[in-house]
Amino acid sequence: MNVTIVDYNSGNISSVINSFKEVAKKKVNIKVTSDLNKIKLSDKVVLPGQGSFKSCIDALNGINGLVDTLNEFVINNKKPLFGICVGLQMFAETGYEQTETKGLGWISGKVSKINNQEGKYKLPHIGWNQINIIKDSKIFKNIENNSHMYFVHSYEFIPEDKNVISATTDYASNIVCSVEKENIFGTQFHPEKSDKTGLKMIDNFINL
Repeated sequence: MNVTIVDYNSGNISSVINSFKEVAKKKVNIKVTSDLNKIKLSDKVVLPGQGSFKSCIDALNGINGLVDTLNEFVINNKKPLFGICVGLQMFAETGYEQTETKGLGWISGKVSKINNQEGKYKLPHIGWNQINIIKDSKIFKNIENNSHMYFVHSYEFIPEDKNVISATTDYASNIVCSVEKENIFGTQFHPEKSDKTGLKMIDNFINL
């Protein structure tokens, strides 16, 4: 099986690469590339994202044909894709970081700044926080509710359809931290930085 981590120059993704390789061992072929043909031929794709919503969308659009290839992979061919952090946020139709920016539009909704209640909560939301699993998601198989995951973000994804939400976390408000819609999976937290629980989640995605 081929799992491709999309490298589109969105910051340091070495921890994502290392954790997927650690989980995959020799069973699964992990590639890191922006080569459109290799992405098309993959069984699964991982879309990481670091930095701002706008910078990540601009970087995706900066590689000719990449967005079209991802659309074909996810929407037409219904193959599994896992978005991490801004990788998840880009599923939205619109993001409001820096300026209003059009997202990939795979899941109806928007990405807005966390309401920190006039400074009561520090931004970015950084560090370990508990997750509340609210949907029987395939990527949470054998992961206990209230597990701790590692977060670094100031913006949150607010989907229109609440049925796509698979987990939330409590920080200033109830923040969506994981979604599942058919073949599309995403986490706001960083499974690659979330110790054994995060690695189990990566293993669940690889074994879908």
